[in-house]
Amino acid sequence: MGLIAKDSGGGNFTPVSPGMHLARCYRIVDMGTQTTDFQGQTKHLQKVMLQFEVHGEDDSGKPLVTAKGEPMSISKNFTLSLAEMATLRKDLQAWRGREFTAEELRGFELKNVLGVWAMITASKSIGNNGKEYTNIVGINPVPAAIKRGGLPEGFNKLAMFTIEAPDMELFETFGNSLKEKITSSPEWRARNQAPVSKPSSIGTGFDDMDDDLIPF
Repeated sequence: MGLIAKDSGGGNFTPVSPGMHLARCYRIVDMGTQTTDFQGQTKHLQKVMLQFEVHGEDDSGKPLVTAKGEPMSISKNFTLSLAEMATLRKDLQAWRGREFTAEELRGFELKNVLGVWAMITASKSIGNNGKEYTNIVGINPVPAAIKRGGLPEGFNKLAMFTIEAPDMELFETFGNSLKEKITSSPEWRARNQAPVSKPSSIGTGFDDMDDDLIPF
């Protein structure tokens, strides 16, 4: 799929200010299986990124836009799992305003969040490398009062990147760090040798469900 906004990956990136902001999910990126080290344990987990365009102003009344006048963006990486303690499950349930049913837990069509509006909470933190980052720490539904007032028009084209059928034009808009994560995955390295699962639904994998998947 095509994409208008670009992830520059450079040093001129302006982070979203801390606080709660109106945002729209416009891009999903399959990053394949990534190796993570936590508390001395090495794990190989399938990862996915959700990216949001942010609409509104910071505390000083300054519009949350880039130097080009485009909405700022912020992303969050998840392990592709709906296990009870999985962050993706917790965030999706908070965003939907309800818990998953037993039937829904069999598989969820992740692409259904594309174009969905949310209230995201951004917070600053210091990474292990000593650098400051702005992270999404909460995703909640948009209050009815804001909806009644009218939501802004979405800016970015909705896009979903999959390793199985990669849109290379879209891939070239990614920053170097994201490109390196994707190309380091075993799914990327093996994509010309054997088919891999398509990242569209969540269960034991992305493609383990029937066609009648539960909408967002």
